Amino acid sequence: MAGNDEEKMGSIKSVVDLTIVGDNISDIAAFTLEKYEFKNNSTLSPEAREEGDAKIKDVLWKRVEELKKRRMQILAEMFTLAETTLEEVINKGK
Repeated sequence: MAGNDEEKMGSIKSVVDLTIVGDNISDIAAFTLEKYEFKNNSTLSPEAREEGDAKIKDVLWKRVEELKKRRMQILAEMFTLAETTLEEVINKGK
């Protein structure tokens, strides 16, 4: 039965479009680099810019992965809660 629940959870539409998230992450990285340069009235070297961009994107994608895992946990909890609630309704009449 557990495998069946996992299939159901996997079939629930994702509310997140990862293409859009990727675009947003790229925008956040670019903005962060530009903001740093503006605040410090300086220009980052191409190497620092490239490394900063890569590391910012990496840490933000890790956060997205954490959120995806948490979403699956919440969905599992919701299926359990739904089953428990239905059992309560059915057993109420017994």
